Amino acid sequence: MRPSGRAPDEMRAIAIETGFTKHAEGSCLVSFGDTRVLCTASIEERIPPWLRGKGEGWVTGEYSMLPRATHTRGQREASRGQQSGRTQEIQRLIGRSLRAVVDLKKLGERQITLDCDVLQADGGTRTASISGAWVALRLAVNGLMQQGLIADDPIGAQVAAISCGIYRGTPVLDLDYLEDSAADADANFVLISGGQMAEVQATAEGATYDEEALLRLLRLARIGCDRIFAAQRDAVK
Repeated sequence: MRPSGRAPDEMRAIAIETGFTKHAEGSCLVSFGDTRVLCTASIEERIPPWLRGKGEGWVTGEYSMLPRATHTRGQREASRGQQSGRTQEIQRLIGRSLRAVVDLKKLGERQITLDCDVLQADGGTRTASISGAWVALRLAVNGLMQQGLIADDPIGAQVAAISCGIYRGTPVLDLDYLEDSAADADANFVLISGGQMAEVQATAEGATYDEEALLRLLRLARIGCDRIFAAQRDAVK
């Protein structure tokens, strides 16, 4: 029995509230159970120096966790003067995941930054960030197209992410904190609508696992991401 009482293939409740902030070109508050992440997309008419003259844009991500997003107060990374290795890893993951579905040439010479700020953490913050960031990106690009600033849609597919793991010997979908902290194996899947995979991170924590267990986790991830894809589509209608 999972701590939450959910079935192995049962996700937490998903909610995506768009237009959550006033000024960003695209924004949403995404909730997976008690995990809540604010995702905003900011469009800038500039690109990194190494892209100048190439006729293409850039999509990147930034990630942070508020001090009381967890059970105890964490120190702001800005006050320490540097980002943790975990934060840098997640930021790179968000950027890679979004760029996997964007034609940067169609975007034109502009940059879109996806800021993912964790308001409340109960497991799966990086996967919720990716899933919400796609919605914010979609809304921002919709605005560019409506203004006639780009002619062709640069977003070719949806991208979503979900955590899976082996908890007490059973593969389970969408781990919360209690499961994540005690899982024998933990995996994050970044999947693209249409069946492709952008990234898989799978780690043995308390015990190793075999190929069949990995495939079972992948099957669970596909179930979960299909549900996220549906929620994303509803959110951006």
